[in-house]
Amino acid sequence: MTSTVDVTTLSDLLRRAAKAEILPRFRRLGSGDVRVKTEATDLVTEADEQAERMMKAEAAKRWPDAVFIGEESVAADPALLGKLQGADLAIVVDPVDGTFNFASGIPAFGVMASVVSKGETVAGIIYDPMGDDWVMAEKGGGAWLRRPEGESQRLSVAAPVALEQMVGMASTGYLPKEKRPEILANLAKVRFLVNYRCAAHEYRTFASGHVHYLMYNKLMPWDHLAGTLICQEAGAHAARFDGTAYLPHHVGGGLLIAPDKASWELLRREVFTV
Repeated sequence: MTSTVDVTTLSDLLRRAAKAEILPRFRRLGSGDVRVKTEATDLVTEADEQAERMMKAEAAKRWPDAVFIGEESVAADPALLGKLQGADLAIVVDPVDGTFNFASGIPAFGVMASVVSKGETVAGIIYDPMGDDWVMAEKGGGAWLRRPEGESQRLSVAAPVALEQMVGMASTGYLPKEKRPEILANLAKVRFLVNYRCAAHEYRTFASGHVHYLMYNKLMPWDHLAGTLICQEAGAHAARFDGTAYLPHHVGGGLLIAPDKASWELLRREVFTV
């Protein structure tokens, strides 16, 4: 299944925006270029805003019928998020995923976009400005690493392993306070837990077969639509905590991704007991 948005064109747009608006500001942000949104670790920078502004303008020229939903656009107009569920075609963008890292001078951030058609995610792209490459997928077409010179490599998730050998990422900061101690204790059952504070790189790492699970509780579409589709196309089993499919309009219910359904069920039962 393909969307009416050309994914190669969209992926190249992410790269151009990164080179024009994001990379020139990396480790060069002035005191007025970083602002707090909801808390000290929830930041927005001039790079986020200018990159999204460029992507929105370019997308409007190429795909005028698509609803454009960007993280910073929704921050300015929360009602915009409600247009996603009923849109025939939407482009969802996170101009700088991992803004805290970016603002801190840590080179672990990414640019993400997904295409939603009639309530279904049909394409996802994660661009790494530092590595200058993409991981991307169209529904039914597999997940791929693509480089600017045209080289591509098909991606596949890791083989299942025993619970005590699993290595993965879990974002525990948005878990219910009453459940957080229990889940943090449960994580002693796995081999290793990391958190990059950047979903873009966590999804890339999982889809490339380097880790065995991802877990998120807060689900904003710009953070998770692209990565979830890419992981599924790489062979993963992904579902919300109640076992139902994760859909573009969901903003809660948690998300757990594992190499296969058996691993998902094991992690859900033994670790992520939300």
